[in-house]
Amino acid sequence: MKVETLVVGQLQTNCFLVWDEENNEAIIIDPADAGDYIIRRIQDLELKPILIIATHGHFDHVLAVPEVKLAFKIPFLIHQADLFLLKRSRETAHFFTRAEADPPLMPDKFIKKGDLIKFGKEKLKVIETPGHSPGGVSLYSREEGILFSGDTLFKQGIGRYDFSYASKEDLFNSIEKLLKLPKETLVYSGHGPETTIGEEKDIIDTPSFY
Repeated sequence: MKVETLVVGQLQTNCFLVWDEENNEAIIIDPADAGDYIIRRIQDLELKPILIIATHGHFDHVLAVPEVKLAFKIPFLIHQADLFLLKRSRETAHFFTRAEADPPLMPDKFIKKGDLIKFGKEKLKVIETPGHSPGGVSLYSREEGILFSGDTLFKQGIGRYDFSYASKEDLFNSIEKLLKLPKETLVYSGHGPETTIGEEKDIIDTPSFY
């Protein structure tokens, strides 16, 4: 499994291109902004994207979904509990960044706990990690020792839980679940640098800006 991180948008969100090296089938995780850049990079790498996944519905993780989806004519997946955030992502983006965004596209399918996201010979398992948002998910490959944690767990930090719909209790339950993974698991977060489960074992109550 190959991973390339593209840092895009005003909030410096990590968009991940993840693919099978044998046949170049790929998925796009959190196309946050700069759709033209994401599309160009996919073309440069000669990838064959088959779907888009959002780890949660915040605007800074989905703004480029319409452009990328239309370019490759591939389905878009998100957890149903974050549909309300997706629907208001355009207005939220304008409120926080003054950016003018495209109207959001509705998902083709909802993902849930235990679903397997398959591309080529690779697969990622959906782990429900609510707290930062009701429908937050993480994507995990036990075989590759890789976790995409969205905005649940960062390097030396955790997701915000001060939104009206967020839950500190749920977030800490989600983090506890992730910290049970093997300590060598490589963690790709929604913002910032990579870390490992082992490095974050002593995580403290340090909410991030995101």
